[in-house]
Amino acid sequence: MFKNYSDCAVGSVELTLSHIITYFGKCGVVVLLIISLSISLACGHQIAGLSSPGFGQSATAACYLLVTLVGAYFGCGRLLSFITQGRVEAPGTGLRRRAGGQGSGVRAPEDCNDVVPVGLVMNLLSASVIACPLLAVVPQLAPGHVPWLWTAAVFQLVVCVLSYRSMDSLTATFYGFTSILRFTEGYSALLTAFSIHPSSPIPFPVVFAVLFFILALFSCQKSLAEGLYQLFYVAYTIALAAQPSLSFQSGAQGVQAAIFVVSAVMLLVTSYNNVSAKRIPTGEGVFKALVTRVSSLTLRPHDRHSQAPYLGYSRYADAEVLGHACSVLAVFSITASMGDRAPLGVLVLPWAVVAGGVLQLLVGSVAFSRGKTLESMAFVLYGVMWSVWGLTRYGGLYGDTRGFNLAVGIISFLLFNSLVTVGALFLSVAWVVYAATFHLIIISFLLDAMGALPYGYDIGVSIVFGLMSFYCFLSGLFSLTFLTPQLPLGRALVRLSGTGGGGKDICLHVPARKATAVHQIAEIMKSGGICGMPTDTVYVLVAACNRPDAVEKAYKCKQQAQDRPMSLWVSSINQLEPVRSLLSALLWDFMSAAWPSSISMVIARGPWMEMFGLGESAKHIGTPQSIAIRNPNCAVATHLINLVGPIAVTSANPTGEADTTHHNQVYAKLGNKVDGVLCDGPSPENIASTVVDCTKIDSGHIGFFRVGLIPKSQVLQIFEEVQKRHSHGQINPGFEADLIEPDPNPNLTDPQRNTEEDNSESTESSTVPPPTQSPANMDTSTLATQP
Repeated sequence: MFKNYSDCAVGSVELTLSHIITYFGKCGVVVLLIISLSISLACGHQIAGLSSPGFGQSATAACYLLVTLVGAYFGCGRLLSFITQGRVEAPGTGLRRRAGGQGSGVRAPEDCNDVVPVGLVMNLLSASVIACPLLAVVPQLAPGHVPWLWTAAVFQLVVCVLSYRSMDSLTATFYGFTSILRFTEGYSALLTAFSIHPSSPIPFPVVFAVLFFILALFSCQKSLAEGLYQLFYVAYTIALAAQPSLSFQSGAQGVQAAIFVVSAVMLLVTSYNNVSAKRIPTGEGVFKALVTRVSSLTLRPHDRHSQAPYLGYSRYADAEVLGHACSVLAVFSITASMGDRAPLGVLVLPWAVVAGGVLQLLVGSVAFSRGKTLESMAFVLYGVMWSVWGLTRYGGLYGDTRGFNLAVGIISFLLFNSLVTVGALFLSVAWVVYAATFHLIIISFLLDAMGALPYGYDIGVSIVFGLMSFYCFLSGLFSLTFLTPQLPLGRALVRLSGTGGGGKDICLHVPARKATAVHQIAEIMKSGGICGMPTDTVYVLVAACNRPDAVEKAYKCKQQAQDRPMSLWVSSINQLEPVRSLLSALLWDFMSAAWPSSISMVIARGPWMEMFGLGESAKHIGTPQSIAIRNPNCAVATHLINLVGPIAVTSANPTGEADTTHHNQVYAKLGNKVDGVLCDGPSPENIASTVVDCTKIDSGHIGFFRVGLIPKSQVLQIFEEVQKRHSHGQINPGFEADLIEPDPNPNLTDPQRNTEEDNSESTESSTVPPPTQSPANMDTSTLATQP
């Protein structure tokens, strides 16, 4: 029996692999296409051999030999390409990169979840395993099925995590659900080796069916095909609920056979749409068209940044929907009654340990990456609790043992959850109720460990916690899908004054990648507001120069900033055109050559500053002798300055503290003092700008107050080139051809002429005065806050 099943399972795996390789073959890789065809032929011969023992296996062996040879060739070719860094490639082994972007007709990478085909392949694998008894290949599930089912489960957990990386919460939730099913199916098959046939005295899978159904409805916003596909799992869980013994027979096998066919179709459609400019219609706009007809519903715009956390930066989408759904599954599973002597006889362990434990730990990790400290701590704590209690109570580890010694560990969980409950007071009403009801769950564990559990108490508190978790699950889905309406979670019961304390005065946070967001910040600054802004170095605090009140506010908002002057920034040197006549020609050309860049130039102060509308606030820009000016090499910053005009800038941190390299640090340090923050995640560089002393540039000397992101040698090279142009005089490029002198030595050969030219250039360059360091008595206070 196991040999037949093993052959069938291998054939199923090969068939799914052929689907994947065919997907790559569509990208133009000939070798992979040959491998795919060979695997398909091998599968066909193997299936024929299973149907008729006299068919023989020589054809199968020949196909496998071809796969081995071609695979070895392809692997060696890719290795050769890697070693030679792409300079040498064996014919047919080059991988074609998928083109994306506008106008190509192919979905851009941020709109495409590339790991979905892998999840579909794992659904194919598990469906083939469950449906095998229906084809009379094996009589029932057996321990030989476990590796295949659990392999699919592990892969689908990986797909779940990678879907969160792709900012696709709905797909991640679906494959989190299917991984739970795979672990449960494998666990049920494993118990048969111990002559244990688990049963489910309550129709628990109905709870799973409800979760699948709701998820399928919301998944229709991605495509109608995806929503319909998930409905097959609703039918599957209902079929399981109709079998108290959970033997995965009869109706469950028929549904899995249907899932196999539908998964194969979905794999083909998804793979084709991922690589082709022409798409197979899947009903992507149906959900949106229906919602737009309902005036009370407003869809949330979906892009890669729609799930960006309000405070912080994360590469993962929000996973709380999956976390609350797993709480529902875990808590309703423990409502099943069981005898202490045969805890494995009731199928509770995989629901409690996998759904409540493993998946909760995964959700807690994702929440931590999004800066949700309290939520992360809660999910991790509950995940550990479900894992420990599930293995102990429902794994039969303590049997009839009861007593206080067993309850000591549970008491520690009670103390930890008390801290979570107190912390939830600062979050929302829903989280307070969520943590408090789980407190009741832990108390039921404690009472059971001590042998003092009242009849019906555990079932009652489990239902209460399950309903609260289900509400949070729905609220999360509504939040992912709609702007309105929302299922409210309630406001914080306790609020602290200051930034991050849940107060009312929270500054505006908008993503820097959106032009509309930059316009919002520009309007705030034009109205006299001060804002945090990303740059090519660290984050800065900015105010419009033509709003003296804003400059005054920005100067005073930093703690002990009286001796820390601000600098002047422009979007380009063209914004200095009105004062060009008041600056030296050498300084102007040096600015033109060096900007935009991370170079701040300290120049002599002059009456030209009055032309920027600073008024009395001009005293806060620079020192009485000098001022620092810069044109940043940052598209967001220059666009904002274009909209507002020249700006006054200081570092976005209280005096004496480290530079801010993330917008959440700006919010944490100055959030209650600024009017807005332009969010762009981590700074591209953690090094401040290079500050050049240009106060004596007319004498041919520049110095350095600070060497930052731009090295000293690069600045000197730029300055020397500008000096050379000035020493030769400025020539209009349009007249260069007319000013070329005739060759005075037409009889000289090319080597002789080149020698004379080299000598001439050497003589001229020696007359350029060398740059020097800044004088020791120069006032350096203007550098203290230069970002």
